[in-house]
Amino acid sequence: MKEVLKKEKPKYEVAEVGEIEVGCCKIVTVNGRSIGIYNDGKKFYAIRNVCPHEQAELCKGTFSGTTMPSKPHEYIYGMEGEVLLCPWHGWEFNINNGECIGDPKYKVKTYEVSVENNRVMVQI
Repeated sequence: MKEVLKKEKPKYEVAEVGEIEVGCCKIVTVNGRSIGIYNDGKKFYAIRNVCPHEQAELCKGTFSGTTMPSKPHEYIYGMEGEVLLCPWHGWEFNINNGECIGDPKYKVKTYEVSVENNRVMVQI
């Protein structure tokens, strides 16, 4: 049986660690793709800057939380800082996996992020 080797995706430097403030997003172009780099204060995230609904610049939206499943007349707020809200029509996307919270069949591409030598790196 042949062993299949996975080719590692190339990494691209997109920012210095201190360049993106906590709660903020920097939009960069990497290999022809517009990507938002978000800093939640603990780690960095990378998500494609295109909403699958109407192709809005998704990363110009806000990062917040959302109402969670609950009983009638009960409102539970959660996922603070993990939800990207599209600026055009308010669609909500989980920054961890790119899934649309209202309809998981819609998804935005996310990318692996690492910090190396005080530089934020994205694998594409």
